[in-house]
Amino acid sequence: MLVELGHIFLSAAFAVSLLQAFLPVFGILWGERSLMQMVVPLTYITFTLLLLSFFIIVHAYLVSDFSVLNVVENSHSEKPILYKITGVWGNHEGSMLLWVLSLAFFSTLMALFSQHLPEQFKALILICQSWITSAFLLFILFLSNPFLRVHPPALQGNDLNPLLQDIALAIHPPLLYLGYVGFSICFSFAIAALITGHVDKIWAHWVRPWVLLSWIFLTLGIMVGSYWAYYELGWGGYWFWDPVENVSFMPWLSGTALLHSTIVLEKRDTLKSWTLFLALLTFSLSLMGTFLVRSGLLMSVHSFAVDPARGWAILVLLSFFMGGAFFLFALRVPVLQTGRLFQPISREGFIILNNLLLTTITATVLVGTLYPYFIEVFTGQKISVGAPFFNLTCGPLMMLLLLFVPFGSMMAWKRGDIFAVFERLWFVFALVCVACFITFYAASFRDIFSALGIGLSVFVFLGSLADLWEKSGHRKIALLMRVKRFMGLPWSVFGAAIAHMGLGVTLFGIVCVATFGQERILTTHIGDRVTIAGKTLRLDEVRNGNGPNYSTMDFHFTVYENKSAVRRVTASKRFYSSQNTSTTEVGIQNYGLSQLYIVPGRIDDQGLVLHIWWKPYVICVWLGAFMMAMGGCLSLLGYWYRMRAHNRRECFKFSGKTLR
Repeated sequence: MLVELGHIFLSAAFAVSLLQAFLPVFGILWGERSLMQMVVPLTYITFTLLLLSFFIIVHAYLVSDFSVLNVVENSHSEKPILYKITGVWGNHEGSMLLWVLSLAFFSTLMALFSQHLPEQFKALILICQSWITSAFLLFILFLSNPFLRVHPPALQGNDLNPLLQDIALAIHPPLLYLGYVGFSICFSFAIAALITGHVDKIWAHWVRPWVLLSWIFLTLGIMVGSYWAYYELGWGGYWFWDPVENVSFMPWLSGTALLHSTIVLEKRDTLKSWTLFLALLTFSLSLMGTFLVRSGLLMSVHSFAVDPARGWAILVLLSFFMGGAFFLFALRVPVLQTGRLFQPISREGFIILNNLLLTTITATVLVGTLYPYFIEVFTGQKISVGAPFFNLTCGPLMMLLLLFVPFGSMMAWKRGDIFAVFERLWFVFALVCVACFITFYAASFRDIFSALGIGLSVFVFLGSLADLWEKSGHRKIALLMRVKRFMGLPWSVFGAAIAHMGLGVTLFGIVCVATFGQERILTTHIGDRVTIAGKTLRLDEVRNGNGPNYSTMDFHFTVYENKSAVRRVTASKRFYSSQNTSTTEVGIQNYGLSQLYIVPGRIDDQGLVLHIWWKPYVICVWLGAFMMAMGGCLSLLGYWYRMRAHNRRECFKFSGKTLR
């Protein structure tokens, strides 16, 4: 009965969402304020119904209700409770329910924290949100219903893919979905702006925190997913340019461009059309990612195995929202007022350059991801576009982008002086030269590109620090006063600097692993010793055991330094009888920001095949991403504190009109 109630809640959410999509529209057209105001309570009701529906499917997993088809296909009675819960979104139907719940969650946040927005403008945003919610609820009810029963009930479930039974998968998909659907708010802001013609500094002021929040979630989601692939798949890499990795990376790139363009619009009241375009593009790329993952077009370790009907249905939804949005953009963008003029050498100019590079990288990744599919459709030939293509095309563009980061941050608005910026950065340039020489020397004077990469990472990191110091005051100010001003800088300034420093830290980790990393593949026996990067590894014993829902073969190693045992590492192979599948659990030993990475291979008459990597400063890859997200959080908190400082009864000027 409880499962039927979940289906009823889901159907009721669809009905309420439809009311939310149409009733306020009539209120706007007829001038009925009461109808227009219904959009807020209807938003709350939709979210509540979806939340109840989600809790019911979670309950079905927890109690192993094998009368539910979705539970039968993705759970097992012996599975740990945590992985029973994560199994809810480890499949297509459950993940779509979580996707729509996240969408309704952001709509609810919008309804709660938009008290200063004009009533009609707020209604238009929530109406647009309800259209998206209704469309995907319709898709779930007819093609992806997680509440379908199976008769008679199964005695046991098929279990979830063992690769997905991991703690990182408890948070990776929810973070990604919050990032994806968070950009729907920016999309709806853009639609409302195109309908009303209101695009100005106040519009940018209101949309920017939603861009930041979505960008933070997406950054964290990509970071967690990258680390999961690194330690769970056992390939020794953290980014494979896998198609489904790419479809999460593209909205992150365009979202980063949107984040910077809203700054220009808020500060200088320019780039109006471009900012609207990016807002539409970013959520469109998120929808495209949803389609590609579930359509079966892209082969990936991340994709869901679904029937073609679902792919076609999502393609129709994608075409409707993308096509409609860009058609409205083409109609309305000519009536938008042009912004203020500025010199090319200015902060605005560098942000535009930043945007052009980011969108070029986005387009490159999009072409590389979809090109094999189109070739197969038109020629019947199967090709693959792998890491070499993306590294050679996107790598130089990213390097160029990072080179401009400190310059853009230190440039003045409207008209800048690039020679003055060079003068402020002379000490940073000196340290960069030292870093380049040390790296070139460590690489035995053979790898100039690695030296340049390390130098660039140092330049971005120290350049961001120098920018903070410059913002604390004039050089002639006493040191104590300057430190006091430094500590009093707005949180958003610290947030931007920390996020930019995170870029430098990530680049540093990437270059160090690529340049100084070591790898060995060999066959070993118990008692044998292997040396890599000055560390000696000995296989001590092989021990069999049992986990909650698997059997395991554990390989115990001792790591020696200077002939004394200092570390113990365990790697293992697990066998899941429920799916007749085995997985490899890598052994990882941390050395500061570096890692020793051990992957046990096959066992035969010759012994154990062992794959060992030494990965210097690999943790910097994720540390930098975490710094980016924390920088975004600081900027968001700074915005929140600024809003609290305002009198909530104060009027805001919005495109020449006084609104309360």
